[in-house]
Amino acid sequence: MTNPHDEQMPDNPGAPEATDPEYVSPDQAETLADEAAESEALATDEDPLLAADAELEDAAKIAENAIDPDADGDGAVSDIELQLAERTESLQRVSAEYANYRRRTERERGELANTAKAKFATPLLPLLDDLDLAEQHGDLAEGPLKAFADKFRSIVAGQGIKEFGAEGDAFNPEIHEAVQDLSQGDTKAVGTVLRKGYMIGDRLVRNAMVIIADPAEPAEPAGEPEADTTE
Repeated sequence: MTNPHDEQMPDNPGAPEATDPEYVSPDQAETLADEAAESEALATDEDPLLAADAELEDAAKIAENAIDPDADGDGAVSDIELQLAERTESLQRVSAEYANYRRRTERERGELANTAKAKFATPLLPLLDDLDLAEQHGDLAEGPLKAFADKFRSIVAGQGIKEFGAEGDAFNPEIHEAVQDLSQGDTKAVGTVLRKGYMIGDRLVRNAMVIIADPAEPAEPAGEPEADTTE
């Protein structure tokens, strides 16, 4: 019979590892997290859907080509050759449909991602406007504010948020919001940018607020120097 006094007592009987049989130490937790990350990476690498994308696109192209049932080229089509051609055409149609489904799914996923990024970007745009004003007043030449502005703009650009609206651009009522039209002719251009616009991919996040002006006239080419007639 085992004497309970013979059992070795832990150095710290009140520690969690001594009182909780399911306790996981920080080192063990880190190891488990690393193992889970490796397992997830392996699962992603072995995803047959991702690995087959290129093959499916090739199959979609092949599906556009007609199948010659005369496989052996002897001028006669046997029942086996006819069945093989029918099965091949059916397989190509399924492959093409699945490739189109994959592309449509990826496109929809990208649109959802852009929608989420647009929601993320919208409340940040006033901060970008303030940084633009500070830059115009020379407050971003150096110092902590310049460092913050550079990092902040880098984060915004990393999300695919691109600014637009520059003087001289052709006026586009779909993306430019005009507050005044100073142009005289039919062709209109951006004269003054009051507030930049932003886009994510093809998605408009905010219109650029501008004043319309006439396009700048191209500079006249310099005339050729007159020939020296002095003898």
